[in-house]
Amino acid sequence: MKNLTKNILIVVVIFLTMSALFSLYSSPSKSYEETDMGTFINQLNNEQVESVTVRIDKLEVVLKDKKKELVNKEGADTFSNIIKNYGVDTEKIKNVKIDIRENEGAGFWISALLPFLLPFLIIAVFLYFMMRQVQGANSKAMSFGQSRAREVSPEEKKNKITFKDVAGVKEAKIELLEIVDFLKNPKKFIALGARIPKGVLLVGAPGTGKTLLARAVAGEAEVPFFNISGSEFVEMFVGVGASRVRDLFKKAKRSSPCIVFIDELDAVGRQRGAGMGGSNDEREQTLNQILVEMDGFDVNTNIIIMAATNRPDILDVALLRPGRFDRRVVLDMPDINDRLEILKVHSKYKPIDQNFDLRIIAERTPGFSGADLANLLNEAAILTARLDKKIIGKEEVLESIEKVLLGPERKSHILSEKEKKITAYHEAGHALVSHMLPNTDPVRKISIISRGRAAGYTLKLPETDKYMTARQEIVEELSVLLAGYVAEKVVFGDITTGASNDLKKATDITKNIITQFGMSEKLGPRTYGERHEMIFLGREITEQRDYSEKIAEQIDIEISKTIANAQNKAHEILTKERTMLDTIANLLLEKETLDREQFEALFAKKINKI
Repeated sequence: MKNLTKNILIVVVIFLTMSALFSLYSSPSKSYEETDMGTFINQLNNEQVESVTVRIDKLEVVLKDKKKELVNKEGADTFSNIIKNYGVDTEKIKNVKIDIRENEGAGFWISALLPFLLPFLIIAVFLYFMMRQVQGANSKAMSFGQSRAREVSPEEKKNKITFKDVAGVKEAKIELLEIVDFLKNPKKFIALGARIPKGVLLVGAPGTGKTLLARAVAGEAEVPFFNISGSEFVEMFVGVGASRVRDLFKKAKRSSPCIVFIDELDAVGRQRGAGMGGSNDEREQTLNQILVEMDGFDVNTNIIIMAATNRPDILDVALLRPGRFDRRVVLDMPDINDRLEILKVHSKYKPIDQNFDLRIIAERTPGFSGADLANLLNEAAILTARLDKKIIGKEEVLESIEKVLLGPERKSHILSEKEKKITAYHEAGHALVSHMLPNTDPVRKISIISRGRAAGYTLKLPETDKYMTARQEIVEELSVLLAGYVAEKVVFGDITTGASNDLKKATDITKNIITQFGMSEKLGPRTYGERHEMIFLGREITEQRDYSEKIAEQIDIEISKTIANAQNKAHEILTKERTMLDTIANLLLEKETLDREQFEALFAKKINKI
């Protein structure tokens, strides 16, 4: 309907334009004044006429006073017949300059043919647009099976990315350097009979820089880079995905040497045999075509297939065998030094206070990916702009860390005095128990200002990056989680729903201690239960029991016992340090927020932890 309206408007514009041209050529000149034949004859008899230009259907008259007139006549009537019929004395016209002309030029032909051709032209233009639209639909149908890969040419300097633009992931970059070397100097490898890996699978959590690293490989090698997502292959029509795979590799062979990058490979590379018909069968056909194309390359084809996924466990085994994706590059979460380098890259074009050390941000962001750090600095820049400041300072960055971790502040979410007091004691309980236990992370900040869905929060961050956690650390963390619940019970003699999230986390951690980590003294070093993911249903996870009902009962007993021990430990600390609990809670009610320095200053007289 939209295209039809557009075509009709175009036809109307053409019609109006042609009509304007026709009227321009058919209308008399504005420099001539029209008059009748009788007036013209009188002017001849009075010898007022200087010259007459005779055309087929008009007379152009110039008087002696330089006035111009236009006289219409019959097309078949000649000038001599007019003079004879009106009885004009021939002596009167001897001094009149008479010029007889035939109509000529573009004006004649337009005025003669346009009335007949205009309807046909309008119809022809309308049919042309109709046919063009039909051809466009046909061309779209024919191109439906073509690849939608986006090509980045090595000549595009503006968007070029190299390893210098990728901070961290040192081991991954070292491993990919040989891929770059092969693309630049393939003969060196082929002469020795070496076969470069045909497929490189980048594995890592979301935001660790898999796509960025693939583009950096293409930038270093200075070869074309074809980028496509796994979901772009599959359509509801059978055979389209396989057709697009063939077209993609056809383009890649023409641009060899090059890199083909398939993002989110798990969208099309999941394990086969779990389909339930429909589009899932189409996905399996697409996967089969990818397997065939990858295995069909010869040694002399300089094409590297790179792919990225954060779910390598669900990929089809045929994809991971030698000859296809036979190399796996793992991208870990950045450590403190990598985070510092990433922050330097993303802060390059941001006006950050020179007195602010970026390492402070790196220390306070364990577990952040590269994308999280980029988002963090972007949030800090947005906050600085909202405050009408020109330089991004320490306060804006630290505020953005909390916003990313916990959500934005909700200062409009006003609690009643009773709820505010309960929240203060709840958070004070978390902070106090965390401070008194030796193996817990230090408290960075306590607040009773709402963030996200929490009425208050206690922010704890480790001093260094952790890759393993001891049992004692987990048990003490359980006590910290239950401390808010216990504090409410100790101070008010009742409990609220505010501890529901803490209880859920404590239960999940305790279950993992016993069933996954083998840390139960009674049940021993083994795991209980097998977790399976339903491939077709996406994130649907089921658990299959590999133990008896008797063991299940013992697991329940162990979970309850572990949580009870952690609760008793928190109760012991809060009862013994009740004065300090009141001090922290009252200070929170007064200031609403306590940072690490203010919190630890309260323990200046405390020498040893429990």
